[in-house]
Amino acid sequence: MSGLAGALTDEGHRLEARVYYADTDFSGVVYHARYLEFLERGRTDYLRLLGVHHTELAEGKLGENLVWIVRRMEIDFRSPARIDDVLTVETHTAAISGARVEMHQAIKRNGDLLISAVVEAAMVNNAGRPRRFPAEWVKLFNPRT
Repeated sequence: MSGLAGALTDEGHRLEARVYYADTDFSGVVYHARYLEFLERGRTDYLRLLGVHHTELAEGKLGENLVWIVRRMEIDFRSPARIDDVLTVETHTAAISGARVEMHQAIKRNGDLLISAVVEAAMVNNAGRPRRFPAEWVKLFNPRT
C-alpha cells in the first residue's frame, strides 16, 4: 500500500489516482488536458519522495529562488480513461544532464497502457536562467534499475 504521495519503486515512482467527474468531458471520458494534471502529480510526488521539495526551491534553500519548468513534452494517447477508473501513474528518470532531466511516464488502468509521455524538465531561477542540479540530485534521479 502506498501513501498519498505514492511510492518509490525499483524503476522510479508509482501513484494511484481516481478519475472524478471534474476530470471528464461531456462524453464521460477524461478530457485530454486533464492527463497533464495526472502526469504532473506523478512527477511532483516522485520528486517529493526523492527529497526534492518545490517549496524549498522557491524559498532559496539552494542559494537562490528556483522553480521547475517543463521544457518539452511528448504524449501518446492510446486509450481513454473514464469516470471512477483508478489510474496508475508511473514515472522514471530516463536521462539527466547538468540542468535537464528527462522523465518517461505512463498512465495505466489495470495494467493497460492508456497514455505514454516523455517529459523534459529543467530548473530555472527568477530571471528564467537555467541552473545546474546539485551533484547529489544526479544520484537521486538516476534510474534505479
